[in-house]
Amino acid sequence: MSELLADVQAFRQYIRAERGLADNTLQAYGRDLDRFSMWAAVGGLADHLYPTLRELSNYVSFLRDQEKLAPPSVARNLVAVKIFYRFLRLEERTTQTTVDLLASPSLWQRIPQVLSHDQVNKLLDAPLPADRHFQRDKAMLETLYATGCRASEVIGLKMSDLHLSSGFCKCVGKGNKQRIVPLGRIAINALEAYLAKQRLSLIQSSPDTTWVFVSRGGKKLGREMLWILVKKYVKRAGLNSKVSPHTLRHSFATHLLAGGADLRTVQELLGHSSIRTTQQYTHVDRDRLRAIHKKFHPRGAE
Repeated sequence: MSELLADVQAFRQYIRAERGLADNTLQAYGRDLDRFSMWAAVGGLADHLYPTLRELSNYVSFLRDQEKLAPPSVARNLVAVKIFYRFLRLEERTTQTTVDLLASPSLWQRIPQVLSHDQVNKLLDAPLPADRHFQRDKAMLETLYATGCRASEVIGLKMSDLHLSSGFCKCVGKGNKQRIVPLGRIAINALEAYLAKQRLSLIQSSPDTTWVFVSRGGKKLGREMLWILVKKYVKRAGLNSKVSPHTLRHSFATHLLAGGADLRTVQELLGHSSIRTTQQYTHVDRDRLRAIHKKFHPRGAE
């Protein structure tokens, strides 16, 4: 399987140098193909350049049954494998297209977890003045919910990305794609309070740091620390322990749709390249659908 490993390494160099993908995407593809290579090395594939449909189907079963991956993770692994084989065809290493016959598992099997308005308020109000970095944590939670940004996008915010007087910020998402996201007054107030006081004390030893959310010494707040802080306030608010930073993104999208926003607008705000990804949120707000049906269907109120 040394040839497979060499091809995987060449693929990694290709997507890093020529595709311009975000670091998180590069790392995800790398992990997914490492898993594929390990599976192939223990007898999963007879010839990696000419995999059979049965072999590839066995890989899907391996991901689901042995690796215990959720449907979205299985789908992402298959995307990595498909792109890898497209690269091999581009390099004329193979003419095999069998991998394109693989269908991704249904993503509707896992409906996103969403907080109610009251639950969001409890979480956003959880940071208290007695907390060590109260203003930073408050501003961070408010920004997560106000923008619907991914955790990596929030901790990646730079001072030049904030335009608080105009009520928006610039986010850099997957594939280094930039988008403009509005900020509400509550989030703006929280950010202004943090920037005017606590951030100044945190960056005293590194006054030129460009990051919005920082730890002591002006260092960029890590994604792991963001996760830990959210979990801390989730516990304090008495919410489900499975609530994560991404739950606020799910809640942002669902609440917008519930308020009457159209799907295309929500897609743009979330930075989804495909509207199919955004459509998962239409499966969540069933109460709104029932209310619309009852109001407008001729027999809905009967």
